[in-house]
Amino acid sequence: MIIEDDVPFATTLSRRMNKLGFECQSVHDEANIAAQCQQFLPDYVLLDMKLTASSGLQHIAVIRQIVPDAKIVLLTGFASIATAVEAIKLGADEYLTKPADTQLIAKTLLGTLTPLAITAETTMSPERLEWEHIQQTLKSNNGNISETARQLNMHRRTLQRKLQKRPVLK
Repeated sequence: MIIEDDVPFATTLSRRMNKLGFECQSVHDEANIAAQCQQFLPDYVLLDMKLTASSGLQHIAVIRQIVPDAKIVLLTGFASIATAVEAIKLGADEYLTKPADTQLIAKTLLGTLTPLAITAETTMSPERLEWEHIQQTLKSNNGNISETARQLNMHRRTLQRKLQKRPVLK
């Protein structure tokens, strides 16, 4: 099951996953997630993090209740360590950043992806560290932009501009 509000992306992803042998059902409206899960009973769920009116994180528990053995993979274009940890705590099995290659998604769903070892030599760029710090502070303030900006000692508009940018990968 692909839960994605971007219809063209969901259609393309569904077509590609079908070619790899998956039977895909797409859900574009958040109100239909539970009903579609009950009807389709998917083995695998690709869940977009940023849906039209809510966060994909809010739907993990409902999906997990309906299909407890399904493999849930959260897809996001705005990755952060804070949201990855939260997704796993809420019951997601994996967390992938967009754009994700179809082969990577399939390997993640099937569990054939070998995890990369994190070495002491792996370091984040200053931009990535800043992004992670902003995300953690924002999470600790329950998404309150004004309070987060005060704690980070930056103007609220500056923080909003930083949040609109995609995170630096390294």
